[in-house]
Amino acid sequence: AIYDGVLPDPTEHVVDQGINVYLQAGCDSVLAFGGGSSIDAAKVIALGVANNCKAADCIGAKKCKRPAVPLFAVPTTAGTGSEATFIAVISNNETHEKGSVIDPSLIPKAAALDPEVMRGLPAHITAATGMDALTHAIESYIGRWETDETNYYGLAACRLVFDNLAEACRNGADLQAREAMALASHYGGLAITNALVGYVHAISHNLGAKYGIPHGLGNAMVLPHVLELLKDDAADKLAAIALHCGLGERSESVPTLARKVIERVWAINDQIGIPRTTAVIREEDIEALAKAAIAEGGNYPSPRFISEDECRTILRALRA
Repeated sequence: AIYDGVLPDPTEHVVDQGINVYLQAGCDSVLAFGGGSSIDAAKVIALGVANNCKAADCIGAKKCKRPAVPLFAVPTTAGTGSEATFIAVISNNETHEKGSVIDPSLIPKAAALDPEVMRGLPAHITAATGMDALTHAIESYIGRWETDETNYYGLAACRLVFDNLAEACRNGADLQAREAMALASHYGGLAITNALVGYVHAISHNLGAKYGIPHGLGNAMVLPHVLELLKDDAADKLAAIALHCGLGERSESVPTLARKVIERVWAINDQIGIPRTTAVIREEDIEALAKAAIAEGGNYPSPRFISEDECRTILRALRA
């Protein structure tokens, strides 16, 4: 039985429709084929049918008693790494506020990383999803919940993105670059499963909820601004990224190396066509957006807490 009603930033209604398809067809498992939105929707469908409930009942940490029905994934974008995580993000039907469904059984039993299915992905989606993977890699690495394992995956993903994203955008038929990006996305997902994310996601989530800005694009636009803000607090970690990715030499100072990572992020954004500003952000929304982003960001293990004023500065810098 095929359910193809998933839209970007899927709502509870979209998931509930998928649950109905599953039940009416008498299915016994779920295969997610698509990007992060499709995989997230499939996760909550698998959890909802196992617990005879709707999507809204699943939102929160381990809200359901029974594990999800068997779930498998074939990602068709290289960005979210959702095939490796136990979190799914679903939006409220009316407010479009994003809620997280957190359950260990949401990790698919198996996932296939196949660059062939990504061959025809448009360049702008390749760019945005690739920067999503980089955001996962960097935020997991510079955060305060890192482990040796998440550091390994975060550093590996950073290098894979820096070395391959521009080529994947330029030549979508380059399967070596596509495969490298698929692996970067998967590694990023593995990293954030334990180390979580940070203020880039907090701000991007709220921009997506308010204006429908795609998650990867939001992360790409916000990432360099947050790194500029945290460059002193995360200097040692950023310097380590620079050295691992061949962006500098050990003889250079920590601040210089950290600066090179930030400059590389700005440069790759420009190279792959990520806009620096957007016309959708309204001045009258900034106060509420900043409050919501700070409230969400306070739950993440960032190098330090940022203030509402600092968040407002970032939001205004993003306005066209």
